[in-house]
Amino acid sequence: MRISVAEKAANYVLLIGFSLFAIAPVAGIFSTALSPQNGVAEGGPHWRNFLDAWRIGRFDEALLNSALIAALVVGVAIVLSILAGYAFGTMRFRGSTALFYLFLLGLMVPAEAIVIPLFFDLRTLGLTDTIWAVALPQIAQSVAFGTFWMRSQFRALPPNLLEAAALDGAGGWRALWRIAVPPSLPSIATVMVLMTMWTWNEFLIPLVMSPAGQWRTAPLGLSIFKGQYSADLALLSAAGVIIAAPIIVVFLALQRYFINGRLEGAAKE
Repeated sequence: MRISVAEKAANYVLLIGFSLFAIAPVAGIFSTALSPQNGVAEGGPHWRNFLDAWRIGRFDEALLNSALIAALVVGVAIVLSILAGYAFGTMRFRGSTALFYLFLLGLMVPAEAIVIPLFFDLRTLGLTDTIWAVALPQIAQSVAFGTFWMRSQFRALPPNLLEAAALDGAGGWRALWRIAVPPSLPSIATVMVLMTMWTWNEFLIPLVMSPAGQWRTAPLGLSIFKGQYSADLALLSAAGVIIAAPIIVVFLALQRYFINGRLEGAAKE
């Protein structure tokens, strides 16, 4: 069915309108970050606000902690998700359905419901105020979603692809990494972006699991900074841009795979 010129124009108008709606808050925050600080009368863009926010908020330590935690969570969770998704998507074994629904419980139970008893369990093990106390709960949450996502991806693979690999003598491990994973890279990149975003923005788990603040993450650093400089919108906006910049960089680096993965997921649904 051909689309008329009027329908194309209406589509472009809607897309431009939604784009402006999404970009306007970001542009507003960035513009505020370049505005003068309280008590400063000089005109022009104030790029020094970013340096002042970085120095005052000591965001180097918070960003490093967030980067280490995100690398650990995403690295472990994506490997476990691929393995579990491959098993549930391509294999049939007793109890697989019940076990898969058990995985899905991780999507249904909010962190607020388990974070306090989990804190006491991890404290008994001596893990509080360590990277493991912050990372392990987020790995469990990410694996639940990652397994659900990768199971759908592997179930959509042509069955004869894996059968041909088996006839050629490829074992399950080789079939996974040589046959199933390469065409699934867009889906893997998509779930990696989502896991990175969720881990980077997590506030409650680092707050509770690291009471001494040794593993204070970027959102916690921004919260403390806000409590100290809530009246200076320029510094607050500059700090917000600093915290959001790594996620923007990750998304821009993987946007092609992310968009392809989302389109493939929509087509499968």
